[in-house]
Amino acid sequence: MTHQLETYGLVLLFVFVAVECCGVPLPGETSLITAAVLAADGHFNIVVVIAVAATGAIVGDNIGYWIARVGGRALLARVPVVRDVLPRLLPAAERFFDRHGPKAIVIARFFSGLRITAAWLAGISRMHWVQFLIYNALGGILWATVVGLAAYEFGKAAVASVTRYGLYAAGVIVLCLVAAYVLHRKVHRRRKKERVSEGAIPRNNQDVE
Repeated sequence: MTHQLETYGLVLLFVFVAVECCGVPLPGETSLITAAVLAADGHFNIVVVIAVAATGAIVGDNIGYWIARVGGRALLARVPVVRDVLPRLLPAAERFFDRHGPKAIVIARFFSGLRITAAWLAGISRMHWVQFLIYNALGGILWATVVGLAAYEFGKAAVASVTRYGLYAAGVIVLCLVAAYVLHRKVHRRRKKERVSEGAIPRNNQDVE
């Protein structure tokens, strides 16, 4: 991946990200991380890396959206396993995107499986395209900025640690990230319970995230 990006540059970054966002499982995020680490070494400008990745994400997602919106239902109807449940699933999917579409599109950008399928789901569910375009662009820019800057600032050190200490270092990095997430969730829930006990939040909404 590193050699390819050094050779073919940011064009390959755009292609990987865009094709992944169309629904093909290519290493789009990995290519962004690799390009950002190379930017830290002076091979690329990090601002350009982020801009290329964000553009690829937006373009790819919109292509996937329109493919799914125009022909996605007909394609799914040809799959025997899906065809029987499609009439029941589509109304629920449409209601979900009516209520939660914008935030779902933004959040999905940060999860690999959802990043590949979110545009298709939005298209099949007939989410309003202008709304999809706005929040997809927001999610793509946020994703490219957060992942790109994180890899630019910390990726080089992480890669060096993994190279020097092997899988043990990688495991420690993953465990630290998981522990930080769990701690964040616990603090969030404890603060919510404190607000409930003080009467700031009605008790019937206590479990709403």
